[in-house]
Amino acid sequence: MSKILDKLSGFNLNHDSFARYDKMRLFGQIMAIYYGFACIYSFGKSVSIYGFPQTISSITNSVLSFYFKVFKSIPGVQGIINSKVDGILKEIELKITDPEGKAGIEDVIALPQIGFSEEKIMEILQKRANEGKIDWESGKVSGAIYHGGADLVKLTNKAIGIFNISNPLHPDVFPGLRRMEAEIVSMTLNLFNAPKDACGVTTSGGTESIIMAVRAHLQLAAKERNVTHPNMIAPITIHTAFNKACEYFGVKLILIPIDKYTGKVNVTAIAGSAVNYPHGVMDDIEQLADIAKRNGIGMHVDCCLGSFIMPFMEDAGFKVGKFDFRVPGVTSISCDTHKYGFAPKGSSVVMYSNKKLRHYQYFVCTKWPGGIYASPTIAGSRPGSLIAGCWAAMTSIGKEGYIKSCKDIVGSRIKIQKGIESIKELRVIGEPASTVVAFTSVSPLNIYSIQDAMTARGWGLSTLQYPPALHIACTRLTVGVEDMLINDLKESIKEIKENPEKLTEGTAVMYGMASALPDQAPVEDITRGFLDALFKI
Repeated sequence: MSKILDKLSGFNLNHDSFARYDKMRLFGQIMAIYYGFACIYSFGKSVSIYGFPQTISSITNSVLSFYFKVFKSIPGVQGIINSKVDGILKEIELKITDPEGKAGIEDVIALPQIGFSEEKIMEILQKRANEGKIDWESGKVSGAIYHGGADLVKLTNKAIGIFNISNPLHPDVFPGLRRMEAEIVSMTLNLFNAPKDACGVTTSGGTESIIMAVRAHLQLAAKERNVTHPNMIAPITIHTAFNKACEYFGVKLILIPIDKYTGKVNVTAIAGSAVNYPHGVMDDIEQLADIAKRNGIGMHVDCCLGSFIMPFMEDAGFKVGKFDFRVPGVTSISCDTHKYGFAPKGSSVVMYSNKKLRHYQYFVCTKWPGGIYASPTIAGSRPGSLIAGCWAAMTSIGKEGYIKSCKDIVGSRIKIQKGIESIKELRVIGEPASTVVAFTSVSPLNIYSIQDAMTARGWGLSTLQYPPALHIACTRLTVGVEDMLINDLKESIKEIKENPEKLTEGTAVMYGMASALPDQAPVEDITRGFLDALFKI
């Protein structure tokens, strides 16, 4: 701005060419020029980060969003939208609360005046456990229950019972629990070929592991590199826990589009997946880590879904690229022990290449009147019972057990993938690397209608978007039901073709609206309404 004013100051503003302009109009033109240059700079920066097609798409969406907001301001339009949203929310609430599924048990909305008997409590618990229409033991559910074996459940329940009242916040009271937690971290580090100085922490799940890794790298950058406007770059397929972490800590998350055919990221990132949740594709960790290392930036590998499958791929006879601490530049890894480690839910490990980075994850307060306080993760008190259950699962299964599970489950995914590839109406997305296979439909067939048809057949597949797709995360329960899945997919497609108007509600409507609306506010309202419904009685 100052340079422009300096140049203009050399002109005689009384000259005939400027005579028709007053100072305010001249200032307006200067601002227009400045704004134009700012837009060009912003456009160029966006192209350099996202590429030309993605930048144009983003601009188009912004323009459409603006006009949609103008459209909503027309009297009566917002009321129509609200009416539609309210109708969807009522359907969601009715489906979630399911009054018919209460099995005759009265709602407990306040503490009973006199405590229930053990017999009554067990009766209610058993009925609550049997609620729901999806039979997860049939193997028709994507992910969720990764083992389900009765013997393992019995063993982990015993471990949980022994340490039911324990809390790792008090290592002096429960020293044995502290030892088991350290052993869980050590065993997991060993699987990921960690260097001598590597370390880690157990957390409540993959989301907390990722949040802790983002915090550690943020604190390191702020205190050692004086970074005041932090940002993070990752593929758009990275787990949404990174969105949550960056929102919590004020970090700008730059999401990079993926190749629509390979499912892989086109440009660099400082976070990558092994494998990603949507499509089960592994990012090029070696390339990303190399770029991160050359630029002095941390590199996190999200192996939460890869879990205890990826470390055993080679031993199970499958080819896989390097993704762990053997890759120079990798500074942290998250791994969910409660997925393919088959531990009870609420167990994960975040690992670091050195102790200094882990220190930036910790919270320490030395001036609290309640005493010196320190916490390794978000929580203060933590359930020691879950640590005991995780330790019991890992030590009982052992390497041979995990290798066999890897061979069986990945083999199941391969069989399902081949079956899907044989169906002309479907297309597999990318190159699945472990247990997940994602697929979309060939136009004009609506993939979300297929989802609704499969749900009616008892399947619990995962719904995806951008692009519209479905996936199944294979588990031990999936082994043996591959043919049933493929047959039901074929039958669902046949049903939709014969009755194209039959399946035009449910998932098809919800995700169709989400992808069609330039303004996501109505979809966000519906999603928040879903969360509200979870706490309705």
